[in-house]
Amino acid sequence: MADDMTHRSPQNRSQINLSEDYEVQYCTDKLEPSKAQLEFALREVGASADAVETELRQSMLASGPKQ
Repeated sequence: MADDMTHRSPQNRSQINLSEDYEVQYCTDKLEPSKAQLEFALREVGASADAVETELRQSMLASGPKQ
């Protein structure tokens, strides 16, 4: 089934696909990492949305609050 571009969230919410701009936008809006941080997390833990979210939260906690 082709992606329905009227939906703003990923079709398969359990996976993140960097090839789809709207999925990258959704993730960066939801979790607030930079695109580079999102790419790094995907390389580290794979495409699982839950694993990426956990990785990003841990890395953001380790780096301290935003200024």
